[in-house]
Amino acid sequence: MGNWVVNHWFSVLFLAVWFGLNVFLFVDAFLKYEKADKYYYTRKILGSTLACARASALCLNFNSMLILLPVCRNLLSFLRGTCSFCSRTLRKQLDHNLTFHKLVAYMICLHTAIHIIAHLFNFDCYSRSRQATDGSLASILSGLSHDEKKGGSWLNPIQSPNMTVKYVTFTSIAGLTGVIMTIALILMVTSATEFIRRSYFEVFWYTHHLFIFYILGLGIHGIGGIVRGQTEKSMKESHPCKCAESFEMWDDRDSHCKRPEFEGHPPESWKWILAPVILYICERILRFYRSQQKVVITKVVMHPSKVLELQMNKRGFSMEVGQYIFVNCPSISLLEWHPFTLTSAPEEDFFSIHIRAAGDWTENLIRAFEQQYSTIPRIEVDGPFGTASEDVFQYEVAVLVGAGIGVTPFASILKSIWYKFQCADHNLKTKKIYFYWICRETGAFSWFNDLLTSLEQEMEELGKVGFLNYRLFLTGWDSNIVGHAALNFDKATDILTGLKQKTSFGRPMWDNEFSKIATSHPKSVVGVFLCGPQILAKSLRKCCHRYSSLDPRKVQFYFNKENF
Repeated sequence: MGNWVVNHWFSVLFLAVWFGLNVFLFVDAFLKYEKADKYYYTRKILGSTLACARASALCLNFNSMLILLPVCRNLLSFLRGTCSFCSRTLRKQLDHNLTFHKLVAYMICLHTAIHIIAHLFNFDCYSRSRQATDGSLASILSGLSHDEKKGGSWLNPIQSPNMTVKYVTFTSIAGLTGVIMTIALILMVTSATEFIRRSYFEVFWYTHHLFIFYILGLGIHGIGGIVRGQTEKSMKESHPCKCAESFEMWDDRDSHCKRPEFEGHPPESWKWILAPVILYICERILRFYRSQQKVVITKVVMHPSKVLELQMNKRGFSMEVGQYIFVNCPSISLLEWHPFTLTSAPEEDFFSIHIRAAGDWTENLIRAFEQQYSTIPRIEVDGPFGTASEDVFQYEVAVLVGAGIGVTPFASILKSIWYKFQCADHNLKTKKIYFYWICRETGAFSWFNDLLTSLEQEMEELGKVGFLNYRLFLTGWDSNIVGHAALNFDKATDILTGLKQKTSFGRPMWDNEFSKIATSHPKSVVGVFLCGPQILAKSLRKCCHRYSSLDPRKVQFYFNKENF
């Protein structure tokens, strides 16, 4: 627990402030509407559910203001790459942008539920008070005229005893936009589950763009002014504290209390979301402009296990290790953009990606490039965008863990290391790299086999054999493969990969690996980088906490995971 606090104190503080602001805004708004004289008569009809509805609405505005900021990828890349005030602790928080995006979305769902339930009770109270004939204050207030031409100033949105709640819901601006926003929110949240995103990315992609309807609906939701309070002028003439008890005498000429007049609560949501929406629109305009720049495909390579490598050029394109781009193929889908990690190094005169068949879009793309006698499909590229892997060279010791195609960001890093050694770069802070690649099938190792071979040779020639310690793990194996490997174990190179490093069968024993690293580097800062499944991330995160010392002068493990 102590190590966890040491490594995550800023995240904990940030989330505590965010959660605290939600609680403060809710409680403050609740008390305001419970005590404000302006809403005295409204409370006579609705009770405390008015305060619940308004408090949750304020929290919805606050979180809707934040929801777009974590997905402004150019803004995050700017903060990561160019702001000098971003220390390691602050830069690491940028890697949690999607986690914070999800937390804000869950908070929006919570306050949406509170808001809807409160208004269901509100409309039930409105309906009952409108149908009441007992001459109570609530029934008198509900019967105030809706005809503005006759000087009417209504409080109850249900205009007649025969009008249903359903009719008001689907004919009022607040009701209709509320229904649209709720449907959009439900579709976005349900389609954003891990299973949908992994198996049906297209569903997630299209439904998530319903946020446009959510934002537009939120901006105009309060225009109808269904929640109403007494006007300032009316309160001076007939203050509720003095006149509420004598409501039977409101129509008497001799009475000093007149019928109260009401006005709708002015819409406020647009004030909260205006700045983030403008920022997001600028973000999208910039991304659209960059995506329209011509991309030239210089080389196409088909690797085993249905993996396509594309090498491309684009005017003005500049990248750092571990970054990713969004790719669109108009001939397959005009609207779908998919993220892919760059596998090239910044030192190369092209940029490349490796695409594994994992869904309809990627399968169609690979099929299009496999057709030898057809024209090469046009590709559009947006990016690059920053990730946690950019910080790899900021650590004295780096641990790189790739699962399957998750090796791609580390291919970029390893290529860059090769170029740095070629150029004798003395500014390289990193002194040791541990690289673990876990694959289900042997064919996957051929994707970057030449790269690993070149690195082996380069390290030997420079006398830095110990700089790179890499391990290959095969999880999908049978007795024939193991027997063949055992018979050829004495050979200088591995029978499966042709590399000097022998392939291991099974999965790494992470406790043993971390224990060895901690022992070998007792006073180093170790950056652990993963591109792989969540279950592996959970194991590595636990090991980072377990083997980090509470003494800041001793070994510290910092966990970093790729998030798109």
